[in-house]
Amino acid sequence: MKIEANCKINLGLDVLRRRDDGYHDISTVMYPLRGLYDVVEVEAVPSADTAELVSLGMEVDCPAEKNICLKAYELLRRRYGIGGVRITLDKRVPFGAGLGGGSSDGTAVLVALNEVFSLGMDEAALIAAAAELGSDTPFFVRNTPQLCEGRGEIMSAVDVDLSGWWIVVVKPDEGVSTREAYAGVTPRVPARPLAERIAEPVERWQGSVVNDFESSVFASHPAIGRVKRSLLDAGAVYASMSGSGSAVFGLFDDGGRAESLRGMTPYIYRL
Repeated sequence: MKIEANCKINLGLDVLRRRDDGYHDISTVMYPLRGLYDVVEVEAVPSADTAELVSLGMEVDCPAEKNICLKAYELLRRRYGIGGVRITLDKRVPFGAGLGGGSSDGTAVLVALNEVFSLGMDEAALIAAAAELGSDTPFFVRNTPQLCEGRGEIMSAVDVDLSGWWIVVVKPDEGVSTREAYAGVTPRVPARPLAERIAEPVERWQGSVVNDFESSVFASHPAIGRVKRSLLDAGAVYASMSGSGSAVFGLFDDGGRAESLRGMTPYIYRL
């Protein structure tokens, strides 16, 4: 079974408070970016009793045994006793970018294994399994605009439609680890919840729908902040860092202005 495992962007990201378990409560809207995806293929291998991972495309700086695709397989192998498989990952989404490419890959493997081995997992079961792999992994089970709260795993549908807008995604050379991003952030509860601010027109988002990681990340990685400024100067109606970075995206209502940035990045799509 072959799946186009698309990535996501974060429309706003409020870091509300630090929890007793060491995690943070957040509020963010995750939006699927279907034009940018990895290709994940899962094939049953009856003669095997484990998983083989074949990597294509971008080289991933991660030991094979720590790859989320294999973690997803091991999770369902322990739970359902499934047989051997070959997982082929054609990596196209930049990693270490805050785009959720790895999380999407892990969820794609869960979905594919459910089909290949006829496990009968419904949406709730897939979401629960995905939550064991990561905080934003469950989003990709639904793969529709969701208001994500708690660690990111508590989801509710949100009415956000960016159809017709152009998006430009820029991945700077430098990266930002999730640990670094959270270490620098100052939790706060905004006066107006994100669900209220995101309901306004896109033209009113800038300065209102914010990513709380930006302040500290831009201070330690000025080049990332300059990318955001470049997108706004080029005519983006809204620009923001996605997740904990380092990717920055801009929303354009003019395709010509978006395409003028083709020399900066190949990741330009009409939503």
